[in-house]
Amino acid sequence: HVQLVESGGGSVQTGGSLRLSCAASGSAVSNLYMAWFRQAPGKEREAVAYLAINGGTDYTHAVAGRFTISKDTAKDTLYLQMDSLKPEDSAMYYCAADHYGFGLANSYRYWGQGTQVTVS
Repeated sequence: HVQLVESGGGSVQTGGSLRLSCAASGSAVSNLYMAWFRQAPGKEREAVAYLAINGGTDYTHAVAGRFTISKDTAKDTLYLQMDSLKPEDSAMYYCAADHYGFGLANSYRYWGQGTQVTVS
């Protein structure tokens, strides 16, 4: 069973940066397809970024060029570097993982509890 714990959220001004972390246990991140999702109040959960086992990435259009997904296999941790933040990036951010690659689809088996990001 894979467990995911996010951290790194907080409040930041428009144009600022944050780096989210997602620590994985129960499976090495090198064996997991992983993604970041976000959900704002009153809105559906949406995919933000995807990282395949082979290192391939995909981003939703709204964050492409501003966000970067990466992982540290030694620490079994997934990251989301968020730059040039906008108020519309405010949301609860969730880490997701699976042993199958779903890309930006909302089909992952394992989810973290989320970390809040507020941009004002």
